[in-house]
Amino acid sequence: MQAKILIIAGSDSGGGAGVQGDIKTVTALGGYAATAITALTAQNTLGVFGIHEIPDDFIAQQIELVLSDIGADAIKTGMLHRVGVIKTVADSLKKFQHIPLIIDPVMVAKGGAALLELEAVEHLKNLLMPRAFLVTPNIPEAEILAVMKISDVAGMVTAAEKIMELGPKNVLVKGGHLDSEKIYNVLAGRDGVKIFEKRWRESRNTHGTGCALASAIATFTAQKYPLVKAVKKALDYVDKAIKTAPNIGKGHGPLNHMV
Repeated sequence: MQAKILIIAGSDSGGGAGVQGDIKTVTALGGYAATAITALTAQNTLGVFGIHEIPDDFIAQQIELVLSDIGADAIKTGMLHRVGVIKTVADSLKKFQHIPLIIDPVMVAKGGAALLELEAVEHLKNLLMPRAFLVTPNIPEAEILAVMKISDVAGMVTAAEKIMELGPKNVLVKGGHLDSEKIYNVLAGRDGVKIFEKRWRESRNTHGTGCALASAIATFTAQKYPLVKAVKKALDYVDKAIKTAPNIGKGHGPLNHMV
């Protein structure tokens, strides 16, 4: 547990996504998880039913105290739902430019609830993404960030390259929303494009897959794996976590994070 990951994200009272899911993922993969909670949510497998704000100065205090004492080998962000939170996180990380930042641009929950205010999107683009080592949008998020529609793998590649123009070193566009026979995940970086191909796994237990994937990549990055290897290992981990999911709840169930 020498690899330390700071998770800056909202909590999930249902335990499947958000900070709770992130901690499970990091721990299962041998890392040490610390957190700065950006919001409290009241949710279960059926959806998000309430969001409670965390004051910006308290978010900043959490980040500062963790990084000034414990430190981090990677930082992963999840739910940064409003402008004030994004500004606070960006300001708090200015002193820690050397730490790889993995941004999961959480915009909509699995059940459809909005988790990022529209006016906050431009602040995310301008303040945090130029600082990122990796950004991991799904297709709806990539469409917003790249300002284009995506209907095939070629579109995913184009979107990833357009998002890279915002400044991040690497972009992983996740293809789970694409209508295709297989799942394609497109990784674009300074060294070119890599496409990861997987077969579909039919399951209702997909709550928190994006959180788990980004946290897994952050953990493997903290453990000094090259990015392509980190992404491949993270995709394999999430696939196994879906395959062995405990089938909890009446809606979109959680993964087996401890697989």
